[in-house]
Amino acid sequence: MEWEEVPASDPTGDWLRRMGAGRGLKGLEQVNRAVVHRQLRAEARREYTLDMDATVIAAEKEAAQWRDQGVKGYTPLVEHLAENGLVVGDEFREGNASPGAGNLEFLQHCRRQMPKGKRIGYFRSDSAAYQAKVINYGMEQGIRFAMGADLDEAVRGAMAAIPEEEWRAYQDGWIAETVHTMSETKEAFRLVVIRRPAQGELFAEGKERLTAIASDREESAEATVAWFNQRGETSENRLKELKLGVGMERRPCGQLEANAMFFRIGVLADNLSRLFELQALPEGWARYQLRTLRWKLFLVAGKVVRHGGQVWLKVRGYLEELFRGIRRRSWAFGQS
Repeated sequence: MEWEEVPASDPTGDWLRRMGAGRGLKGLEQVNRAVVHRQLRAEARREYTLDMDATVIAAEKEAAQWRDQGVKGYTPLVEHLAENGLVVGDEFREGNASPGAGNLEFLQHCRRQMPKGKRIGYFRSDSAAYQAKVINYGMEQGIRFAMGADLDEAVRGAMAAIPEEEWRAYQDGWIAETVHTMSETKEAFRLVVIRRPAQGELFAEGKERLTAIASDREESAEATVAWFNQRGETSENRLKELKLGVGMERRPCGQLEANAMFFRIGVLADNLSRLFELQALPEGWARYQLRTLRWKLFLVAGKVVRHGGQVWLKVRGYLEELFRGIRRRSWAFGQS
């Protein structure tokens, strides 16, 4: 089917509102699950790392809600698989939604999105997931986790109780660990603590910046911190790619359901592009951002011609093997 013209913004907005209020979100979720399953079944890996993070999308829509940082907009929650960058689940939220609301249910939902024979074996998040029910669930299901810990009175008390001789130099500060528990957790867990001198304040002498990570991983404190910090690449940068590479930093409508529909379309587009990178492109290309991929591949000059009852793509000679390889790998993946 060929379109002679692109739909105007009004019909597009009407469609988003109608689909968002109906079964559109559920339908797109099923399509996205099929895409994720297609890639996971092609991988030998059985266990994956799930990264949970929220992102802020500013919007001057009348119905948008204010966040506590003074930004009006939305805060969608997204979970990526660290090993391949695919989005397993997304939940579009109002700007004033609590960062910790529904995190356990969202984690459970994402586990159900995995195909048979694949499982979530590891979980990372910021302090929004620092909840007894999330920690209990992770331990019950055998999910190794590392998450930011709230610097509440109990955590600060545990930090203060660490003997001074147990602190050791780490990067530009000191690191130590202790065993901690919350009032509703069923088992104790590790609390890895980092102290660093405060910076950027004229009279900051004697002050320190504190960071705490709750985890049940069995390794050195330094290794746990290094693993936790990988979220910057596998989650935060992937969110940036979703917003800037796919264009999800803007909202087309004033209704939450319509914007949720638009965002999920973006998630599906991001996953499809990721699938293309992983399965069809040469080795090493998966590290490129979408803007680089557009420049190096999609914007290459070429000409489509019909000859002998066939359709041909004419490109420069030095690009012939690249395009032949993409076609060959695409066909092989489709036949697998």
